[in-house]
Formats: sequence, C-alpha cells, structure tokens
Amino acid sequence: MSGKTLGVVMDPIENINYHKDTTLALLLAAQRAGYRLYYMQQGQLFLQNGYPRAEMHTLEVFDDENRWYSLGPGEDAALESLDVILMRKDPPFDSEYIYATYILEAAERRGCAVLNRPQSLRDCNEKIFATEFPKCTPPLLVSRDQKRLKEFLSEHGDVVYKPLDGMGGTSIFRVQQGDQNINVILETLTQNSQQSIMAQRYLPEIVFGDKRILVIGGEIMSHCLARVPTGDDFRGNLAAGGRGMVQPLSDRDYAVAEQIAPTLLAKGLLFVGLDVIGDYLTEINVTSPTCAREIERATDLAVGDRLMAAIEIYLNG
Repeated sequence: MSGKTLGVVMDPIENINYHKDTTLALLLAAQRAGYRLYYMQQGQLFLQNGYPRAEMHTLEVFDDENRWYSLGPGEDAALESLDVILMRKDPPFDSEYIYATYILEAAERRGCAVLNRPQSLRDCNEKIFATEFPKCTPPLLVSRDQKRLKEFLSEHGDVVYKPLDGMGGTSIFRVQQGDQNINVILETLTQNSQQSIMAQRYLPEIVFGDKRILVIGGEIMSHCLARVPTGDDFRGNLAAGGRGMVQPLSDRDYAVAEQIAPTLLAKGLLFVGLDVIGDYLTEINVTSPTCAREIERATDLAVGDRLMAAIEIYLNG
C-alpha cells in the first residue's frame, strides 16, 4: 500500500445515517488529509498463526446524501500494512468486541496506530470510567445487590438505574421513592442479582439537555451538543427522541473536561465524548462517540480535521 493509509472498523456503511454519522465525518476528513481509506467490519478481522489480518476493501467517501461511499473488491491483507486504524464499531460491548480488540492490539504491536487504543477500549467501561473522577460525578452506585440499590433510592428519593453496557438511552429507568415497580425494574436490570448496574441520583437539569462534549487529542472542543428531552421522555439521547442543540461550553463544562482530558490522552483515547448533565459528568464515551456532524454544521469547528491533526501528532510523537 503506497501513501498514507487509514482503515476503519465500523458497522455496515450502507446502513449509516448520512446526516448524523460521525464516522463518515471522520472518513471525509481523512480523505481530505490525503489518506487512502480501507473499510472493514468487525467480523472480517482475524488472526492467522498469530498475525492480525482482515478482509478489507478500498473505500472512497463522498459528501452526498444520495451516494456517500464506494467500495472496491475485498482483499486479504495484514493489518500492520495500514498506518492508522479507527475502531468505530458501535456497542454492544460484548465478547466479540473484546476479541476484536485483541486482534487490533496485535496490529498495534506491529506498528499500526489503532485509535482509540484497544487496551483502553477494554479497560474504560463508559459508565464505570466516569467514577474515576468523583469530583465531577453525581452520587452514584455500581452494584447488583438489589437491597443496596433500593437503599440508594431511599437515600436520594429520585434516581436513574441503567445497565453498564447500554447505549442510546436503552433500558434506562427513572425511579422515585414509592414506585411500586422498583422490584421488577431491579430484577430485570440485574437479571435477578446476577449483573451489576449503575444507579445515579436523578439530575433535574436534564430538562436543559444531556451535553455531549468532544475531546480530541486532549483538546476540548468549544461547543457541545445538548440533547434535550422532548415529550414525556426524561431521556435526552437522540436515539430516544431527544432534540439536539449546539451551544458553547460553560465554565463548569470546561472545568469538568479539563480534569479528564490529560487522562484520556495518556490512555491513547484520542476521540472521546463526555456526557454532562448540569454540572455533573455521567458517562465517558470511548467506543464510537457521536455528535460531530451536528457540531460541525452549526459551528466552524472542523471536528474531523481536528482528529486528523491529532493523529499526525500521535504518529510523530
């Protein structure tokens, strides 16, 4: 492979939402930066006699809602033949995802830059990683003990329960003291005390939006996307019907992000989305952060170009 090369591991490109897909924005930026692109799905990665390989296709992308990609024929190639690989496979974070990180880590050992870093993808659960910054988070509990989880509700009166491996607002429950559904909610979420979940004190500031703050190469983007609940749903997630509003970061937003950004960079997490409600960090998204397209359309922030610049620094650092 001649010239600069960048591979992407992602879900089927034909099924993405052209107007919202962040991976497409990143690929368009990579193409502008002179990278030759290669496309892979997670199931096309494999190890052969210890060597990481993939069935990969040459890829060209277009900023056109009617035709945003073109794929070349498949080719069995060594992953280390690529300069950079972007791991952009959406959750679920299941066993297959973990196996993929092992394959990508083997490519990393052979000189390919994999972003975000495979070990950090495994280490940094998007809910639990936030607990490393207790000065930034609301009161919370991670447990599978239903008695303990109910005591948390008794203490705070209004809480949110959510699985540790969910995305897009799925299976998130707001429960208030006295709710007669508490037992069945906890039985379901914990799979009868066999699976740990997170409880967080409910943050009424959610009515003003669940803010997605992007951190790229340790740099905090100046604007975020506030995902505001609509109708009767308390969740702000766009996948749950929330409405997106791009807005500048507040002083508190910066203060939260500044406490976290150095750790992200040290862990090889170059493209990260922080979720902030009111003054509090609720999640740190490391697998396939979104909202770049919305922020790019509303501001002069070229998110994809910022990532390409961060990658150049990473490669030459």
